[in-house]
Amino acid sequence: MREMIQKIGGQAQEASRTLAASNGQRRGAALRAMAQALQTHETEILAANTADIRRAAENAMRPALQDRLRLTAARMEDIRTAVLKIAGEADPIGRILGGGVRPNGLRVERVSVPLGVIAVIFEARPNVAADAAALCVKSGNAVILRGGKEAVESNKAIVAALREGLTQTGLPADGVQLVADTTRQSAEALMQAVGLVDVLIPRGGAGLIRAVVEQARVPVIETGAGVCHAYIDAQAELAMAVAIVENAKTTRPSVCNALETVLIHREIAPMLLPALARRLGVYPVELRCDEAALALLPGDVNVRPAEEEDWATEYGGLTMSVRIVDGMENAMAHIRKYGTKHSECIVTRDYAAAQRFLREVDAAAVYVNASTRFTDGGEFGYGAEIGISTQKLHARGPLGLAHLTSEKYMVYGEGQIRT
Repeated sequence: MREMIQKIGGQAQEASRTLAASNGQRRGAALRAMAQALQTHETEILAANTADIRRAAENAMRPALQDRLRLTAARMEDIRTAVLKIAGEADPIGRILGGGVRPNGLRVERVSVPLGVIAVIFEARPNVAADAAALCVKSGNAVILRGGKEAVESNKAIVAALREGLTQTGLPADGVQLVADTTRQSAEALMQAVGLVDVLIPRGGAGLIRAVVEQARVPVIETGAGVCHAYIDAQAELAMAVAIVENAKTTRPSVCNALETVLIHREIAPMLLPALARRLGVYPVELRCDEAALALLPGDVNVRPAEEEDWATEYGGLTMSVRIVDGMENAMAHIRKYGTKHSECIVTRDYAAAQRFLREVDAAAVYVNASTRFTDGGEFGYGAEIGISTQKLHARGPLGLAHLTSEKYMVYGEGQIRT
């Protein structure tokens, strides 16, 4: 296994040098060719995805996860549109980020450069293969993709099309590679490919991210794990709170910015919780409640008592935990204990409470009176992203093109020597 990863990594390193030396126009043309290849081979990609879906159903995969896995003609169009949008973004490479002329006459420029080889380990969303490849190629990086067993046929078909698009513009196909082996051994070998992988980005649930952080010997950017909370303050507007929770939980319950826990101020809970439960019952959302919340709900609600593990669970489906709290101190303590530093929300009309929540809650994105579902590079106006970073070093929040670069100091002299 290590020999296979070493071969792929060596090919990626060589390809990364060619990509880094290419200009933005050529990389943009490559992405347009990649989008066209996805359209040309759509029939094969959808057939491969059908095989993955069939196997997922046979293995009793949860419906929400099957939804993440499924490709349709409309979703393929969305993937192509995303690739074309990335193609049209400004070139992130070669930007002068700072510098100046020193007293001794040296001209110093701080310039953006590619990271090199980016490895992405992801789970059951085949669109990640195309998104990650497009972002990496546009930013002059080579990418090694290692998807989960659930989407292996879809990933093979997508990557074959992307590689075809690269070669049509004269760039190396090995700028985009797939580790088709989905065993644990292949993931471990990729995590430990020191000297071949410059950065590793995991995309998936908490278990995957924890395994990568604990086992990797290459630099890692943590992304994705989303135990997201909404705190409904005593000064919240009821209709707004219900609408925000409904949107954050039900529009795409399988994604990382979906809401998992609602914390409700004790004063407002008797008015809010029954109305919220009725609205969520339409979908239907199962509520896992503490004792105080259970006491406020009618018997016909889809509810069960919460257990300790519920507070730390990223459900990825139509389940949500509910806790009644005495105020913001309790809410923030709960978030500190169980949150994953992804996205947190307060619903309130109290300006001082909102400002305190913004200052003191430690997360990549903190919202006042808005759904956590907005945590997305496109929604923030930064373009497509390869994931949501929940750590603090290098980058935090949506990881877009600018975050897939490093820096180099370029220094121009006229014979200066240091004395």
